[in-house]
Amino acid sequence: AAGASSGSGALSPFDRRLKRKQKNWAALQAEPAKCDYLREEVGAVAVAAARVGTSARTFPLALDVGSGRGYIAQHLTKETVEKLIQVDIAENALKNTIESEIPTINVVADEEFLPFKEDTFDLVVSSLSLHWVNDLPRAFREIHQVLKPDGVFIGAMFGGDTLYELRCSLQLAELEREGGFSPHVSPFTAVSDLGHLLSRAGFNTLTVDTDEIQVNYPGLFEVMEDLQGKYVLCMGESNCSWNRKPLLHRETMLAAAAIYREMYGNSDGSVPATFQIYYMIGWKFHESQARPAQRGSATVSFGDLAKIDGLLSRGKK
Repeated sequence: AAGASSGSGALSPFDRRLKRKQKNWAALQAEPAKCDYLREEVGAVAVAAARVGTSARTFPLALDVGSGRGYIAQHLTKETVEKLIQVDIAENALKNTIESEIPTINVVADEEFLPFKEDTFDLVVSSLSLHWVNDLPRAFREIHQVLKPDGVFIGAMFGGDTLYELRCSLQLAELEREGGFSPHVSPFTAVSDLGHLLSRAGFNTLTVDTDEIQVNYPGLFEVMEDLQGKYVLCMGESNCSWNRKPLLHRETMLAAAAIYREMYGNSDGSVPATFQIYYMIGWKFHESQARPAQRGSATVSFGDLAKIDGLLSRGKK
């Protein structure tokens, strides 16, 4: 993947070469479908958002950025997309893609350096990939650039509260047992920054929403095992931060397990692991697009929305 970020530092928090190796290794594991349910669920929601947010429009050419094994493509139909190009940093993921009814072309490339001409695609989608990008503003600008005017970007990425139970428990345990802590879960973007970044990249008519998916486990050790064996290894979600810590002491892990259960435990003895998802929709400007009405021209206030049924009935009369 030409152009992949390789330097460490504040501007490059992730080791992209390591991430490529992790995703390539994950794509070769046996029965990867057992580990894909989170990505498949989010991919299905992203496709539903595309259908609703674009008034069931048909897109001649679409691009899936960070496609992995094709978690979005499997939910697309010929009525939605006529042709799809899937881009991922890991060639093994593209060799092991899920079947789709629409024609697809696979391209190995980095999400930060899209190898396409300006104004190429009618639709760009991305699901659970952009949280590993070192330069998210640049990635958004690249996506905006390859979109045609009146094209739309629909994306989903992990949010800032993802795995907060695990992070807090590990940090408190490390502070208590080792006098300090280091990151064991990669950093995520705050939702308050997302709209600004999309707007700065040139997108308009923005929609940003959040959702949470919660999975329950018997305890912290099962959370860690599942993250390493499923979300991490099969999905290539291993922490690739430059300042990641290679291991945790057993005493620290035992303390973290006790803190996890005490602070977040369910009444049945299980513990939750929360995945926060940001969904976003942004359009590239075109003269034909509807424009916001002039400020102060509204004839109905938000306070009147509670009386919407009455207003509609009056309009019919």
